[in-house]
Amino acid sequence: MVIDLPFLWAAIIAFAVLAYVVMDGFDLGIGILFPFFPEKRDRDLMMNSVAPVWDGNETWLVLGGGGLLAVFPLAYAIVLPALYMPLIIMLLALIFRGVAFEYRWRTRRAEFLWNHAFAWGSTVAAFCQGIALGALVQGIKVENRAYAGGWWDWLTPFSIATGVALVIGYTLLGATWLAMKTDGPLNERARTIARIAAFGTVGAMGIFSLWTPFTEPLYVERWFNGPTAVFSFLVPVLVLGCLYVILRGLRDGHDWKPFVASLGLFLLGYAGIGISFYPYIVPPSVTIWDAAAPDSSLAFLLAGAVVLVPMILCYTAYSYWVFRGKISEDDGYH
Repeated sequence: MVIDLPFLWAAIIAFAVLAYVVMDGFDLGIGILFPFFPEKRDRDLMMNSVAPVWDGNETWLVLGGGGLLAVFPLAYAIVLPALYMPLIIMLLALIFRGVAFEYRWRTRRAEFLWNHAFAWGSTVAAFCQGIALGALVQGIKVENRAYAGGWWDWLTPFSIATGVALVIGYTLLGATWLAMKTDGPLNERARTIARIAAFGTVGAMGIFSLWTPFTEPLYVERWFNGPTAVFSFLVPVLVLGCLYVILRGLRDGHDWKPFVASLGLFLLGYAGIGISFYPYIVPPSVTIWDAAAPDSSLAFLLAGAVVLVPMILCYTAYSYWVFRGKISEDDGYH
């Protein structure tokens, strides 16, 4: 049996990106929510709720970015020049956020500065991720296997709106995570914010479902013709189902259900992007086979991935299992 190595690697990288979005999304959401919780006690609990896992979540970003360079070098060479600005700003924001996570516990006089750095770093990183996604969805100009667009092509109303939508989505993940991990007044306020963010996220998904087909003719064909058209009619039903589970869980105090249903919304959105893109890795012109490294390189790298990816999954699952349940004031950093 012949293994389609480019397809297999595209699936691995797609999984890594999805894992990063859903895992790092909720702890970015914690930072986005910081301004809504001015009390030090609440902020300490919020940071402690993600302290055991936040750094490990970013492993998937490294895997996705490094894998793209090693496995699809042509795509890396095209996408990076097209998205230099939002990606550099995103990385700087993640650095400020990471430093703030550690430093705010070590000072009293400057704690407010690190609180701002954590909140703004999280928000800017989320916004830039959304901009990068929007710029990729609307298409990247390619000529002679190289980026042919301008320095500011990534900055459009569509990409800015995508950035705002992702911030709202991460807010939902952060709020439902807090509802699952905390008790008392913090839990109540998180549930209130989660309800608002749930409607905002679903509304944003609806807007982009109508807007995206107009950015590229390829998407119209994928969404409304052929077997993939079934997905276009099924997704709205599933999205409304997730929204119902979120609202019902928040109302009835089933704290884990809203978080899982929020992840379901992201999974549905991600599946829609995958159906729109395939088989292109740089829409609308470069396929995964065009961009792939030689099969010998892919096979060599796959041998490492077969070992490393299960290891990452195991220690990630173990970390979440060990630190499961509600968090108290006595847990975490001090």
